Amino acid sequence: MWVHPNTLMYLTGSKLVSNTGRKLIIRGNSMYNKYLKRLFDIVLSILAFPFVAVVVVLSAPVIYFTDKGPVFYNAYRLGRNGKNFKMFKLRTMKVNSPDIRNVDGSTFNGENDPRQTKCGKFFRKTSIDEIPQFLNVLVGDMSLVGPRPVLATNNVNDFDDVQLKIISVRPGITGYVQAYFRNSIGQAEKFEKDLFYVEHMNFLFDLKIVFKTIEAVIKREKVFVEQSPSTAG
Repeated sequence: MWVHPNTLMYLTGSKLVSNTGRKLIIRGNSMYNKYLKRLFDIVLSILAFPFVAVVVVLSAPVIYFTDKGPVFYNAYRLGRNGKNFKMFKLRTMKVNSPDIRNVDGSTFNGENDPRQTKCGKFFRKTSIDEIPQFLNVLVGDMSLVGPRPVLATNNVNDFDDVQLKIISVRPGITGYVQAYFRNSIGQAEKFEKDLFYVEHMNFLFDLKIVFKTIEAVIKREKVFVEQSPSTAG
């Protein structure tokens, strides 16, 4: 288990001790959360591999000829216990697009975002751009279900107890926020929902999230944010 070297956070059984010394109890330290969740992740990501390969092969020329550049957007994120990893996504933005954030610091994702490529808008609406993350699940960086990973540029030492507890589990391709709220709520409320998930994580909850995610993707609900953007930097 890797722990960020500059933080006093560590895991002791089912208790997360933050850099404030406060014990944060993680509910649901069950057989499922300890072993079966990871087993299901491995099996499902292996089964999904042929589908992932087909999507990448078909998408690659479309992405390249729409806006000549790399097929993948390899974004560094914070994983479990603050470990950095490279998260795979199909590129949906034009090359060298500026970083635009919402007022609350979250990533801007507007429907008419001029940074999107012609195919990128469709990929985002259908979540096709997220499919390569099954590879992250297979190698253990991510889980099928969990809180979405935060940018690796965030300093773990600045995290409060809630954020530390959220990164005590593997981030997911989808999660409670993505399935039920997606981009309709602000960053602060997303943290609250992610904390709720971590404290109530279990097999049935994950199963509900998977089915709700499928429904949300089919209906294309709450894909884009309504907040006003501000250019970062």
